[in-house]
Amino acid sequence: MSVTLPHAALMPPFTEEHEELRRSIRGFVERELTPHVEQWEADKWFPNEVFHKLAAQGFIGLKFGEEYGGEGGDHLHAAILCEELSRTGSAGLAVGICAHVDLAMPPINGFGTEDQKQRYLVPAIKAEKIGALAITEPGAGSDVANIQTRAEKVDGGWIVNGEKVFITNGVRADFYVAAVKTTPEGGHGGMSFLIIDKGEGVTATALSKLGWHCSDTGAIAFQDVFVPDENLLGEVNGGFKLIMENFQWERLVLSMGAIAGAQAGLELTLEYVKQREAFGRPIGTFQVNRHTIAQLATELYAARAQAYDALRKFVAGENAAIEVSMVKLFSQRICLNVADECVQLHGGAGYMSGPIERGLRDARLGPIGGGTDQVMREIIGRSFGL
Repeated sequence: MSVTLPHAALMPPFTEEHEELRRSIRGFVERELTPHVEQWEADKWFPNEVFHKLAAQGFIGLKFGEEYGGEGGDHLHAAILCEELSRTGSAGLAVGICAHVDLAMPPINGFGTEDQKQRYLVPAIKAEKIGALAITEPGAGSDVANIQTRAEKVDGGWIVNGEKVFITNGVRADFYVAAVKTTPEGGHGGMSFLIIDKGEGVTATALSKLGWHCSDTGAIAFQDVFVPDENLLGEVNGGFKLIMENFQWERLVLSMGAIAGAQAGLELTLEYVKQREAFGRPIGTFQVNRHTIAQLATELYAARAQAYDALRKFVAGENAAIEVSMVKLFSQRICLNVADECVQLHGGAGYMSGPIERGLRDARLGPIGGGTDQVMREIIGRSFGL
């Protein structure tokens, strides 16, 4: 028996046309991805064939121009892909795909030259090259202005030295969209972006982590890496603007993915409490459990409505930085609590390896990745003039 929560119906800003796409993606995910999740989680890796299959369906290029091999859609189409990928029961699989589609590719699409788009965006849409966004460093997470990876100008390009860490797709990536320091003083005004090909002088080391097991997370070392002038992305010392442009979408993607994943976990739990019996009746009929389900469903509905409102403003071109920060802060803790309660409602079965147990581990990164809860509160608080 399959159970779908009643609030999964059409909600603005999505239309019936978007829901047709959702049905198509959901069918693909259920056929091609979900059956393999347990094996990929055990392997702590999913094959690049996943990207190839997505590309063949046109899903990687949903929001990119047709002139580059994309589908000519927009952020709403990409949001649907993110949500449906998160229903596989593996946030690691979803984020590994979305790190390529929603983090590495958009800066090239938005700020790249025509030459850069031909060399990187076109093959990325075809899944011939996989990208990773490389910003975080051992000493610079949310404080992005403190990055220390240095790019020194030389004849014909740049010499890059430094280290990045916690980079999703860091091991499998063919290229990195990397933030580098291009002035001695650094800071917001001394940061630039370079597209760095994996090759001589680039070392990627896999990291072990609590959740997101089948996505590769890497530590990247750059040692005297030469990057040609034509791989400067955007303006010299204009990298902070690029980061800020990408942050809103990254935080929306993380939030919508977490909400969709939490709903999938709650649907499995609802199915379980209707079947599992104790003291002669299904455990879902006990008031304490029935009320728990009601509360979780209500919180997820509120989180989704908030996320879709911020998405609507973002797609309309409004400055939705505060709303997005609120969504990130609000939704991630709700999703973590939903995952925890799903384990509780499953009892001992929820503690065994599987989608419910994995959901709790995967959800713990939500309040950290893409900007911590503390940073979100600071952004929101400062917006009030405090």
